[in-house]
Amino acid sequence: MTFQVAVVGGGSWGTTVAHLVSHNFPTSLWCRDSAVAKSVDQRNRNTKYLGKSKLHSRLAASTKLKDVVSQADIILMAIPSQSYREVLQKLLPLSKRETPIISLTKGLERGTNLTMTQVIATESPERPTGVLTGPNLAAEVLSGDATAAVVATKSEFLRGQAFEVFSTETFRVYTSDDVVGCELGGAFKNVLALAVGMTTGLGTGDNTRAAVVTRGLAELARLGSAMGGSPETFSGLAGLGDLVATCFSPQSRNRYVGEQLGKGRKVQEVLGEMSNVAEGVATAPAVTSLAKKYKVETPISDQVTAVLEGKTTVTDAYDILLMREQRSER
Repeated sequence: MTFQVAVVGGGSWGTTVAHLVSHNFPTSLWCRDSAVAKSVDQRNRNTKYLGKSKLHSRLAASTKLKDVVSQADIILMAIPSQSYREVLQKLLPLSKRETPIISLTKGLERGTNLTMTQVIATESPERPTGVLTGPNLAAEVLSGDATAAVVATKSEFLRGQAFEVFSTETFRVYTSDDVVGCELGGAFKNVLALAVGMTTGLGTGDNTRAAVVTRGLAELARLGSAMGGSPETFSGLAGLGDLVATCFSPQSRNRYVGEQLGKGRKVQEVLGEMSNVAEGVATAPAVTSLAKKYKVETPISDQVTAVLEGKTTVTDAYDILLMREQRSER
């Protein structure tokens, strides 16, 4: 029996994962943009998001959601967090009820503050779900650089299936049952990458960036643990690993946005120039809201939110953090 994989979302990460899993199984990619679908299907390239990089010859693409998901044995969703529910609602009636959905999205839904697997659970409660996350920059995965990732799911069967679906010679997969911890790590790190970018835009050096990453990780661990995540998760691939890659790589969209804000530009101006989504912009207010709900201190994330909402400047946010009371590290 042939195993069919559907990837929903033809941006840089969705296309990269579709290329990756095409090495193992027949894979179809749903693209909203007909030009992207045609480029992938006929030329084995996604020139809009991935330039001239060659994609696997077995990868097919379509703008017809039903054609992509109706016969799929597993669905991988790479839709931006704020459009996730809308696309999910469209695909659920078109897919088999038992088909698992693994999220590739690192963000929180605005308004509800839900992770993407929680969004899936509200729309399709009995369906197996999971998340693929970790320090996975699309361009490096596409070029075949050695990469490690984690698939988190409560389903033991799906954890076993993940090795077959995602593993290649250069893409190493680990598994976890800490879904909430892994999703929070992936979402939170985008907010911290904005913070690192902001300090870089101000002209600070590696000492400052290291301090933001380290204290930001402490914020992630506090909030993530309060929400039921495992402390070990935040020192692993989904936490520290993803945080380091996103905060220090020049390929990081969120770091780029933060850096431009640090140079004095307006957030809408920066976002308007980008074809890809910087998830941290929508996720930061959700993190601040969750921190208040769980009575957890997240000073760095709070200042990022204040900058994004126009309540303070990057320079003032930097000064506010420096003036915080000094105390024992914990």
